[in-house]
Amino acid sequence: MQLIWLRSDLRQHDNTALAAAAARGPTVAVYLLSPQQWLEHDDAACKIDFWLRNLRELSASLGALNIPLLLRTADHWDQAPAVLLELCRQLNVETVHANEEYGVHESQRDAAVAATLRTRGIAFHSYLDQLLFRPGTVLTKTETYFQVFSQFRKVCYERLHRSVPALVKAPGKQAKLNVDSDPVPASIKGFAAPSESLRALWPAGEQEARRRLDTFADAQIDYYQSERDFPAKPGTSQLSAYLAAGVISPRQCLHAALQSNQGEFDSGKVGAVTWINELLWREFYKHILVGYPRVSRHRAFRTETEALAWRDAPDDLAAWQEARTGLPIIDAAMRQLLETGWMHNRLRMVVAMFLTKNLLIDWREGERFFMRHLIDGDLAANNGGWQWSASTGTDSAPYFRIFNPISQSEKFDSEGLFIKHWLPELAGLNKKEVHDPASAGGLFGVANYPSPIVNLGASRERALAAFKNLPSRSSTGEVHE
Repeated sequence: MQLIWLRSDLRQHDNTALAAAAARGPTVAVYLLSPQQWLEHDDAACKIDFWLRNLRELSASLGALNIPLLLRTADHWDQAPAVLLELCRQLNVETVHANEEYGVHESQRDAAVAATLRTRGIAFHSYLDQLLFRPGTVLTKTETYFQVFSQFRKVCYERLHRSVPALVKAPGKQAKLNVDSDPVPASIKGFAAPSESLRALWPAGEQEARRRLDTFADAQIDYYQSERDFPAKPGTSQLSAYLAAGVISPRQCLHAALQSNQGEFDSGKVGAVTWINELLWREFYKHILVGYPRVSRHRAFRTETEALAWRDAPDDLAAWQEARTGLPIIDAAMRQLLETGWMHNRLRMVVAMFLTKNLLIDWREGERFFMRHLIDGDLAANNGGWQWSASTGTDSAPYFRIFNPISQSEKFDSEGLFIKHWLPELAGLNKKEVHDPASAGGLFGVANYPSPIVNLGASRERALAAFKNLPSRSSTGEVHE
């Protein structure tokens, strides 16, 4: 018997471990419910709900192939070796198959499972699946992990010119086994059920993920480069939640983009090239997790920035979290996150820079808050984005680049359509006033809308001073006072 251990790969098609297991013989699938671990990792309730809904869809599609899906509980990942060993004994499993995952805790869990199974003569095979290139194979000339995205991308392009990773054939129907699938629970204790309106925005299942990909590749990808920065426009693929849960693979995304661009990934349609670059950013941050494991442990990539004098400002943090900063583009973006489990990528940068620069609050507070609310929460991408915005990360924005939320708002939501959608209390303002009600509202501002919690100019100077006072870092990474 073969066992496929599903994790962040909740799909039947183009699933490397599933195909490998099914090719070896009769196969059973298992998924481990790990609520305590999820809480420790700050996984959002809407994300857990999304996983469960996708598991239900996957159970049905695997059931049609006579592959039963079993659920087991390993509350914490240190219980995974014992739980999987017991299941292997019950089913007389010869080999466990799993797709690689890359965080520090994931790597430790998989190493422990593999070691435990081997002592009992059970093989553990892991596969490259959620990335195009295995970490450790895209390296600098000195055999180190890249720290700059443009250089990483160049090597990826060279590799893609030689060969594009192929899609993996879905398994066929197997003979019926004497094993029944387990029912997937509707909810997990400790994770509140999201609203029906949020669920409706994110239907579960491979069919929906494929529909989104096809619609995007057929109709929208040409406009991606020109429209992706405007939050009021449907300029993005809306696939991030499906990629994070593995309901669709980066290979499927790459193939769809190449198909729309006559097989080109670094020339041809600028929209397709830009979107492929976004797939490679996702890849880059996962490679960073492996090459620089400290970022998995809430450490700054740029070690000298650990000395930053962040402010302890709970009232300012709460105002940011609760969408009452008095800066409309920030508050509208935070309401979008709280109500939909998702935030437009341009706005993720704007709100992150506001928190870390204008409020001078530790990026880890923002990283944690995002993970607790994002349906597409992904350690590598979320950490990479926050550290980029905070100027503590790889290839980060130089510390003196500080987005002004009002000018960002005027540039990317010039008519105020996004702001007015999420902040209906500002619907009466004209398209100039809506970006900065404080300058328009006379003595008392706008009714039902707070005054700004911070002066943008003064807070910018404060951030510049804090960064200037840091020790410098040499090209070797050594810190110099």
